[in-house]
Amino acid sequence: MRLPGWFAERVEPTSPEQELRVSTLELFFDLVFVFTVTQLTTLLVDGFAERAPGAVHSGPFEGALRVLLVFGVIWWMYSGYAWLTNTVPPARPARRVLILLGMAGFLVMALAIPRAFDGGGWAFALGYLIVVLVHAALYLQATASFVRVVPFNLAATALLFAAGLADGVLVYLLWTAAMVLLWGSPYFIGQKGFPLHPSHIVERHGLLVIVALGESVVAIGIGAHGEVSPALLVAATLGLVLAACLWWSYFGGEDDAAAERALVGADTVRRTRLILGAYFYAHIPMLLGIVGVAAGVKNAIGHPLDHLHAGPAIALAAGVTLYLGGDAMYRLVLGLPARRLRSVAAAVAPVTILLGLWSSLAQLAALVVLLSSALTAEHTHPARPAAG
Repeated sequence: MRLPGWFAERVEPTSPEQELRVSTLELFFDLVFVFTVTQLTTLLVDGFAERAPGAVHSGPFEGALRVLLVFGVIWWMYSGYAWLTNTVPPARPARRVLILLGMAGFLVMALAIPRAFDGGGWAFALGYLIVVLVHAALYLQATASFVRVVPFNLAATALLFAAGLADGVLVYLLWTAAMVLLWGSPYFIGQKGFPLHPSHIVERHGLLVIVALGESVVAIGIGAHGEVSPALLVAATLGLVLAACLWWSYFGGEDDAAAERALVGADTVRRTRLILGAYFYAHIPMLLGIVGVAAGVKNAIGHPLDHLHAGPAIALAAGVTLYLGGDAMYRLVLGLPARRLRSVAAAVAPVTILLGLWSSLAQLAALVVLLSSALTAEHTHPARPAAG
């Protein structure tokens, strides 16, 4: 059976000098991906509730380990899609259909995440296989030089299927092996640089962060239950202000324009390295930080007048620290002005865990004061360029 001409037609990559903006289909794709990331919040919250005595891992730490493993494999494939559409935009029907199929794969993974380590790993692996196969099929529509990574993606998928059939410690070992195989593949491929569009990379990841922050606000509504009380309203407002502070740290200045200029001024090989450092590695703690903050806020909203258990209190403070740490790394890689007061806030945030063990409202308020004070003080303290 012959494929329709519009499906079989190949598309030449666009030149990195051409202007390329993020398409609405890519934003649609990111919405589904962020839902997958949001499921990690559920995984972390469920870990807080686990209190099985005598278990190898305590609930919160095992939940955090699961979040790291799941995020590691899904972030790799998200970046693969983002980089490919950066080179060959989804302007043809064939590529749009394939990307929609990839979205379906991410949706399957998202639905399977809560039980990915408890008997539902096969469903996650199935969704991952769909994502990997669609990603490979996209190469039939392009001449991009990413194709050598496909065998590594398929091998990692096989390890995930094996993990879905295993139990105990072996499950975690197989997940770890899959993530190491994926992340280690560039060293075997040997590709040094890709002709990536700076404006598209900057805009795509900015949209990803804003959608993720929006989902953290949704966690406020999910955590709120029962009668609407003054304490609930205060806690919800503090949760929103905390999310707004995270937004301000990323979008409050003109860092996106400065980042784009830094990428435009670099050659292909150096540009690829800058993008890897700033938009692949540095955005990992940012997104994981949003997951941690959302998990902590969700628990705090549910019981605004009570104290937090250790897990949610740690997740809330560690989320802020991770996010600000990723922000510092992002700035360092691109040579953007350093924000040292944010680094101080990142170091002080874990102290608020003690407040959370006494009162969830107290910890939320302390983090809001800490972040808002640092962001406000930035306007009176000149920032110095980082040594990129």
